Amino acid sequence: MAKNTSGRGQRDLKVKVKTARGRKLSSTRWLQRQLNDPYVKRAKAEGYRGRAAFKILELDDKFRFLVPGARVVDLGCAPGGWCQVAVKRVNALGEKKGKAVGSVLGVDLQEVEPIPGAEIHQLDFMSEGADDKVKEWLGGKADVVMSDMAAASSGHKQTDHLRIIALCEAAAYFAFDVLDEGGTFVAKVLAGGAEGELQKLLKQKFAKVQNVKPPASRADSSEKFVVATGFRG
Repeated sequence: MAKNTSGRGQRDLKVKVKTARGRKLSSTRWLQRQLNDPYVKRAKAEGYRGRAAFKILELDDKFRFLVPGARVVDLGCAPGGWCQVAVKRVNALGEKKGKAVGSVLGVDLQEVEPIPGAEIHQLDFMSEGADDKVKEWLGGKADVVMSDMAAASSGHKQTDHLRIIALCEAAAYFAFDVLDEGGTFVAKVLAGGAEGELQKLLKQKFAKVQNVKPPASRADSSEKFVVATGFRG
C-alpha cells in the first residue's frame, strides 16, 4: 500500500510518545504503534470502528463470501467493524438497488453500539444454551459464520493459544449446525500447534480450507485466519 503524503510532498512524521509516569514501557510502545498505524488512520477516515475491519475486508476481497443476499453471523463482533463491513457487502440495508438483500447477526460478550443494518445481541457464546439462542435469533440457515472471538490474554502464549482454539472449535461446531450447503466459515486462530485437530475437522466438512494472514494483521502478531469454503452440509 502506498504511503500517505501531504499535498506538499512531505513525508509523514512518526508520532513519538513519551513514557509517562505510571505507564509501562510496553503500554507506551503499544500507544506509539497505534498512533503510527496506517490501518488505524484509515479506520478513522473511513468510519470503521477499528483496524480489524480491514482484516475481514482483505479476506473477503480474496475469497468473496460476503456477497449481496448472504446471511451472516458474526461471533465476537465487538466493537463492530466486521459487522459494518458485512452490512455493506451483503446489502443488508438494501442500498444496492436490484441486488439481493442480506442480513447480519452479531453476538458479543460486551455491549456493542447499534449498527444500522445489523442485529446485535449481548451474549456469552460459551455459556450453556448460548448456541440455541443464536440459532433462534438467526431463524434459519446462514451462508457465512465468522468469528473474531478471543479470550483475555493470560500472558502465557500456550495458554492463550489453547483458549482461542477452544473458542474457534465452538464457533466451528455452531457453523456445522447452521451453515447452508456451500457456506463459509472464517475464524481467527493463533499459531501454536494445537490447531491440527481443528484443521482436520474442517477438512472433513468443507471443500477447501486455507490459512491466511491478511496484510492488515500485524506482522509481529501470531494471529492468522482459517477460511473454510464450500460447506458440504
